[in-house]
Amino acid sequence: MRMDKFLSQTLNVTRTEAKKMLKQGRISKNEVVCKDGAEKVIPQTDVVCLDGTPIQYEQFHYLMLYKPAGCVTATEDAHAKTVMDYIPAERRRNLSPVGRLDKDTEGLLLLTDDGALNHRLLAPGKHVPKTYYAKIDGTVTEREVTLFAEGLEIGEKKPTAPAILEILHSAEQSEIRVTITEGKFHQIKRMFHAVGMEVLYLKRLSMGTLQLDETLAPGAWRKLTESEIQQLKEEQS
Repeated sequence: MRMDKFLSQTLNVTRTEAKKMLKQGRISKNEVVCKDGAEKVIPQTDVVCLDGTPIQYEQFHYLMLYKPAGCVTATEDAHAKTVMDYIPAERRRNLSPVGRLDKDTEGLLLLTDDGALNHRLLAPGKHVPKTYYAKIDGTVTEREVTLFAEGLEIGEKKPTAPAILEILHSAEQSEIRVTITEGKFHQIKRMFHAVGMEVLYLKRLSMGTLQLDETLAPGAWRKLTESEIQQLKEEQS
């Protein structure tokens, strides 16, 4: 693999930016400064460093963002702040959100440039489970648990697929956890509206095997671990 391609993929920068790093003498291969973008790299054996720090080869990039409320799930928007605004500019290249969270919904959002995994996670036939925590205006009872398990009419051609509703606290303002396997527009809000209740607060906790890192503050992000990436891929294979 060419050095400039290696740097572009691993650091998620353009070839032009990679060549600039090389020209500045910031890149070394096996402890020798490299300034030639055409120099060959064997990712499995060569040690490439940026400013003396080893670079681990990454063909694709996977970031977990704790999406805060008040921003839209999009790569760009002319009027509103987007989830990409929370990612440093040098890391955004080719990244896309996997699925959508409503503007006022917070929680787990995966960003990646791995198009194949993105497609598999969103494919209707995969039925990837997504779990949310919510505060509900209304007293949630076993009646709603049963209705969610049976599927609800929310104005679509078909009722929703069965969902798992767990009651954490039942009162005039209830707290629940709900797991769905679809991604219809405003689905959870529409499901509760169908049973005469309204969602006051919504937070996604997990998507498939990927769990929100609760040490992240809203707006913070981190790279997925190798274990998290592998589990996601194995789940969708």
